[in-house]
Amino acid sequence: MKHHMGFALLCAALTGTGHAQVADSDSQEAIGERRPIAVDADDGDIVVTGTRSAGRRALDASAPIDVVTGEAIAGTGFPDLGRALNTLQPSVNFARSATTATATNTRPVTLRGLSPDQTLVLVNGKRRAANAVLNVNNSIGRGSAGVDLDTIPEAAIARIEVLRDGAAAQYGSDAIAGVVNIILKSNASGGSGELLGGITEEGDGETGLAAASAGFALGDGGHVTATVSARHAEPTNRALVDQRFGRVTYRIGDPRSSIAGAAVDAALPLGGIEAYAFGTATHKRSDNGAGFRVPGFSIVYPNGFLPIIRPTITDLGGTIGIRGEIAGVRADLSQGYGYNRANFRVEDTANVSLGAASPTSFDSGGVTYRQAVTDLVLSRPLDAVLAGGNFALGGQYRRERYAIRSGEPAAYVGLGADGFAGFNPRNPVDAKRNAWAAFGDVELRPVQRLLLGGAVRHDHYDDFGGATTWRATARLDAAEGVAVRGTIGTGFRAPSLQQQYFSAVQGATSAGRLVTVATLPVSDPVALALGGADLKPERSRNATAGVVLGPFAGFSFTADWFRIRIRDRIALSEQLGGAAVAAVLARNGITGFSQVRFFTNAVDTTTRGVEVTARWAGEIAPDTRLSLSGGYSWLNSRLDRLRANPALPTLPLLATKSILFLTDAQPRAKATFQGELTHGPFDLGVNLAAFGTYTSQPLVAVQTFGGKESLDLSVGYRLANGIRIGAGVQNLFDARPDGIADQGNVIAATGGSFPTGEETPLGVNGRSYFVRLSASF
Repeated sequence: MKHHMGFALLCAALTGTGHAQVADSDSQEAIGERRPIAVDADDGDIVVTGTRSAGRRALDASAPIDVVTGEAIAGTGFPDLGRALNTLQPSVNFARSATTATATNTRPVTLRGLSPDQTLVLVNGKRRAANAVLNVNNSIGRGSAGVDLDTIPEAAIARIEVLRDGAAAQYGSDAIAGVVNIILKSNASGGSGELLGGITEEGDGETGLAAASAGFALGDGGHVTATVSARHAEPTNRALVDQRFGRVTYRIGDPRSSIAGAAVDAALPLGGIEAYAFGTATHKRSDNGAGFRVPGFSIVYPNGFLPIIRPTITDLGGTIGIRGEIAGVRADLSQGYGYNRANFRVEDTANVSLGAASPTSFDSGGVTYRQAVTDLVLSRPLDAVLAGGNFALGGQYRRERYAIRSGEPAAYVGLGADGFAGFNPRNPVDAKRNAWAAFGDVELRPVQRLLLGGAVRHDHYDDFGGATTWRATARLDAAEGVAVRGTIGTGFRAPSLQQQYFSAVQGATSAGRLVTVATLPVSDPVALALGGADLKPERSRNATAGVVLGPFAGFSFTADWFRIRIRDRIALSEQLGGAAVAAVLARNGITGFSQVRFFTNAVDTTTRGVEVTARWAGEIAPDTRLSLSGGYSWLNSRLDRLRANPALPTLPLLATKSILFLTDAQPRAKATFQGELTHGPFDLGVNLAAFGTYTSQPLVAVQTFGGKESLDLSVGYRLANGIRIGAGVQNLFDARPDGIADQGNVIAATGGSFPTGEETPLGVNGRSYFVRLSASF
């Protein structure tokens, strides 16, 4: 309760001072808040990420920052944020998993080719809670529990700021690859609404979305902005004909899903301070096909069956706070809360251990993650010191809780329900931990053209100890419109509670065969006997150096080189099996599974790359405006070290497939281009995303998949009274990822059903169409 008492005491102090003043908008920017700003290309986008100084443009920052507007996101025609960012951002990758229930229903993104949980996600500058669901499937982000971007309604977003630089010294754990800061709409009047419908070329995947957002004045200078959104999508299926049976037996594509969400952002001046609050609420349901079980597998389904996994996910996230200024010091105190719960059912299946008496529908249990975060930031401009600067101090207290609810006994007894035997931890899981942090950062201009910065932060977790990180930045404006910039620093990522305590038994694919695999916490005696050990935090060193040109005459250009070295990287081990594993299982009296995996700090990696962006916008004729932007990223990740299994040296903790997920399974290069032409009420848009090659092991053989390009076109017409009607085609040339190379018996074992691997950023749906009706008032 101490952090709640501290919150109340500072509230009283701020409200009681006779010298406090309402923080101006620049002050709000400096302490992690936001204001809606309309800017021309020559002015640049004002950002609040990566700095606590007020009113800074993205192009004036010492580190690369990209700004994606809510209008640009909506203009892609994608109803989910992950696919929109995948089209618009060259350093973002969004793998379109097509068969795995955990990866398909939790929609994180990756930055700079790293894992989803190595990118910190903020909402209005405050830490967002991660998924309760851990991705344990063979897909990008294997072993991670990132933030599900699908839990934030697109219609509630004013803009997104993407900081492409390690920032653990400013924000704490998880900011190894960078930071994604989602800024919610905060208008005090007006609103918008939209209806969107879509369908694929093959006539499936019908999608409908309805959303509305409106702002209202609150008191003298305050606001309440509310958003509601609902979306439903029918499934797609690109499974090939199963050659064993002459029919389609698998479901490979997007699941049937329904998502309802709401968001609110509010602020109210109260004398000399301002109270604020924001939050989101989301409910998701979907159904996903597991692996096909052949005829004879279960007496209940003599002709074979396809188990259906149905997760139901509830996500809540919110923050309340106060901000103000006392004697020239800006203060921001907030209390945040996050809650993510996922319950699972598996249907159209059977537990073969129960024979003909087996049910066909099971409650498989669920997982819950909670997070409470108290933040205090004090910031003071250094206007009278040299050429100016800013100094900030702050602290954070975070409490986390992770729990697993067991399913019904019929779901896990014996071999368990096929498809997903559910949760039945060998030991009950209800884990908690506390973490606190203190930090300071300073920016100073010795002369007007030179900006220097430094930050240091210490985080302490009660389950693994402390970590101190630092960051140094510099920027020199060598001439008008020409600057060089660079950063260097350290980072860390604490092992999540999900990675430390997750426990489940489920069906998985091994060498093209269905097997029963147990994922065990590292503290489990079986995991310890097979080489498990207490997890340590990941530690990183990062450096970025670049050049900035512009803005002038509507044009800007940036180029940055980066390098990120990560030690003790946390990864989900291989599915360990064979005689040695069978002997350990037998000694422990275990018959319900044949393979085991657990988390390990087995690898060190280094990722380096180059990122380039360019932008131009301007009038090309009366009432005609053209904007062009492009980006390119190239990266190379290498394995520096793989530690041997201390218990069974002949059984590697990670084999080729798992290593490729960390190094080569994401596109090595990516280019994006966006163009928009407006003439009077007409507009024409084009988006191009070109993905480079990537290498993975989809079944048994290692395969390099060729690069592919997706071109999207859209047109629109603005009617009277702020109404616009538009339509578009996505993936105009119907690009598809390469198929899985012929692998003999392995292909035969699945009947040749899989069109490609799980790693594709392009997806398997092919060409699709959308229409969109939007209104603003």
